[in-house]
Amino acid sequence: MVDVVLKLSVRDLVPADLAHCGWSGSERHLAGVAKQLERARLGEVDYLAVCPPTDLPLAKGGVDYRAKEGVGTLWQLAVHPALQSCGIGTLLVEAAEQRIRRRGLLRAELGVEENNPRARALYERLGYVAFDRRPDSWDAQAPDGSSYRYETMCTLMRKDLS
Repeated sequence: MVDVVLKLSVRDLVPADLAHCGWSGSERHLAGVAKQLERARLGEVDYLAVCPPTDLPLAKGGVDYRAKEGVGTLWQLAVHPALQSCGIGTLLVEAAEQRIRRRGLLRAELGVEENNPRARALYERLGYVAFDRRPDSWDAQAPDGSSYRYETMCTLMRKDLS
């Protein structure tokens, strides 16, 4: 076994990155991310990328400041599947929390799908506590290109950042 150490940095995701983020979702998903990058330009959200020295995103995720008053809501968090459980998600969440604090906010919240226990375990390890459940849904793209409505149940989690 060989250990490989990568120097990672966190920066804003930019439109040119989307061509390198196919690992994170369908074309429909990436079109939605492009719309969120316009909101980032307006200061309504932060959308982050974790990158190695090649500067190609290995992880991405957003913080929405308009979803709930006084809260930074983390969403669309994703790490390249081949690199999950390597600490990259932790780096991404911690960077998002720093952005929330810089806005003068003291709470972060997120929703995690109940069929994703690995993600929930990460958030719990980082200090997030479940406080509610909520159904969620969105338009998704099947492998054949057709659209369908994806429905799921999410556990809502929060963390005090003070």
